[in-house]
Amino acid sequence: MIDDLRLAPAGPVLLVGGYGTVGAELTRLAAPSWPLLLTGRTPARGRALADETGATVRQWDLADPRPFSAPVRAVVAAVNDPDDRVLRAALRGGVPYVDVTRWTSRLQRAAALAAVAPATAPVLLSSGWMGGVSALVAAALAPGPGAAVEIAVRYDLHDRAGADSVEFMDRLGLDYEVTEGGRRRTVLPLTGTGTVDIGGHRTKVARIDTPEQFTLPLALDAGTALTRIGFSANASTSMLLALKKTGFFRWGRGDAFRSLRRSILYAPGDGGVALMRVDVREQDGRTRTAVVRDGAGQAHLTAVGALLGLRRVLGEDGAPPPGGVVFPEMTPRPHDVVPALEKAHVEVTLS
Repeated sequence: MIDDLRLAPAGPVLLVGGYGTVGAELTRLAAPSWPLLLTGRTPARGRALADETGATVRQWDLADPRPFSAPVRAVVAAVNDPDDRVLRAALRGGVPYVDVTRWTSRLQRAAALAAVAPATAPVLLSSGWMGGVSALVAAALAPGPGAAVEIAVRYDLHDRAGADSVEFMDRLGLDYEVTEGGRRRTVLPLTGTGTVDIGGHRTKVARIDTPEQFTLPLALDAGTALTRIGFSANASTSMLLALKKTGFFRWGRGDAFRSLRRSILYAPGDGGVALMRVDVREQDGRTRTAVVRDGAGQAHLTAVGALLGLRRVLGEDGAPPPGGVVFPEMTPRPHDVVPALEKAHVEVTLS
């Protein structure tokens, strides 16, 4: 038997992982607009949230082979789906789909799967930093052909975070491709170090593999797409750079060292601030900058990205829904991105 998601335009929006750290934020944001169905491994954990928001909660354990069935109007994957169960079920049922959880190689696989299937409903792969907010803001800055898009992220170590929030640690031993100056090349994680002012914080940053570095050149014809990350404590960035010099992220790859890798940075607190800076530099030297600040933290900002993605695939953002596979920066209304973020209590400072 296989999972059975059926398109029901009057049905609920299915949030897979809907009561996790990001999922709970998305549930609260989406509940005023649509009926919701929340799923996860342990439904009892989601009952209080379901009671609070009027949602329904059911079990769907993606590691359990028992099939899941539901009529839904759309699905958002807010939890890792390593075997593409949710995506495959959405493709079979012609259900609009949003994903905010994939690293670059899995996003590429999802795009290929949706092309082969092929998708008969919108498939929005919104796994760039913070649910695709990084790419949306880049689109709002209207880069011309060949422009350089540089993204700098300040990761608040005191923020609330789910266990998968530091999944990027598993990628720090793997080279990846970027586009620079219109040409593809392979780079090492934690290189290209520098110091960037992100919302008034001088932050040491270094390269990290994120999906928007793959999608921005495709969707916006960016000549350069570069994302770097730094931490609220510069000492943490320095520690990662020192570990890189020892070769830890090479010999410490694989499942045996996964817990150790993630424990280096995973120590979530009660809350923090999500900060991101996006610079667009045109070929004539002109530069436009946006600084994004979410005082409610990275889980909330990711959920805002997912919410905007959900509106996009349902055609509830003022434009018809897209066809086939799309990325966030392919929004037909880039001028609406900043107002939409601000409506969700996300600060955007343009210069």
